[in-house]
Amino acid sequence: MKFNKLINYSTLATVLVMTVSSCNNAPKEETDKDDVHNAATQVIPDEAKDLIGRWDITVEKDGKQVPSWLEIKLSGFNTLVGYFVADAGSARPVSHVKLDGGKFMFEIPTQWEDGTGLIKVEGALEAGKIKGSVTSNKGNVYNYEGEKAPYLVRQSAGKLGTAIELFNGKDLTGWKTSSEDSQWEVKDGILINKKAGANLISEQTFEDFKLEAEFRYAEGGNSGIYLRGRYEVQIEDSPLDRHPGSLYYGGVYGFLTPSEIATLGPNQWNKYEITLRGRMVTVVANGKTVINNQEIPGITGGALDSKEGEPGPIYLQGDHTGVEFRKITITPITN
Repeated sequence: MKFNKLINYSTLATVLVMTVSSCNNAPKEETDKDDVHNAATQVIPDEAKDLIGRWDITVEKDGKQVPSWLEIKLSGFNTLVGYFVADAGSARPVSHVKLDGGKFMFEIPTQWEDGTGLIKVEGALEAGKIKGSVTSNKGNVYNYEGEKAPYLVRQSAGKLGTAIELFNGKDLTGWKTSSEDSQWEVKDGILINKKAGANLISEQTFEDFKLEAEFRYAEGGNSGIYLRGRYEVQIEDSPLDRHPGSLYYGGVYGFLTPSEIATLGPNQWNKYEITLRGRMVTVVANGKTVINNQEIPGITGGALDSKEGEPGPIYLQGDHTGVEFRKITITPITN
């Protein structure tokens, strides 16, 4: 009887040891598995190598060339994701870029477009460029061509040149409008956009610079300043009880979120000091640095073109609401 009990106890002890040993091994297996799934082990699939990156796109739309932008990235080992900017609206996330036989395709929901449904983008690589079509949610098909976006990396700190007064306080000398529906006038030394109409574009173009602008907007106001005619810094009557966002005051539209909504409010003179070097931008709003030397990934909706490697104008958005400026000074930065 005692002998049988001894055997049973011995068997039980062996089972317990094996169970504990098995449990101790489990975390190691999970750790090993986690070690494999990290960015350091990521290998870009051969088929996607030349497609991954940022693309400056020109779309043939209703007899006009309009800009767009696309970024394709690798998520994990095999899934392609990205961001897309149409000729209007903000950057839109792309949850899955399907790639098959050298051809890619993705769909995104509407944003500010009329109606509902999906927008479809298709394309393929041809001689280092992407070519394809955009099908609107209403079934309209537009062809496009895109090339890899430049890095725009600056090697030197740069040197401030001579300041240029873009607004002379008297008239619209040095400016042109985007259409004949101009609502811009100068009164008592103030540049005024009375209501929604044409955008105002500087005749001079610039590469790197520091821009100082003093402006005033009314309640519900919505405007913006486009750097090189491609990257919009928001002027908007943003409620102060909201979290900061890239669509609100001080943001680079759809891309960069300011650290705070540092507006003095509507019907007050606000001030931006914006420094742009390559893709790197710093925005100081009313004395507070709200974006500090961050990279602008690509063009924002409403850009004049997608030629990011070229100098561009300063353009003031006038097609949303009225806005006023009393100072617009730009200082070029040379290498």
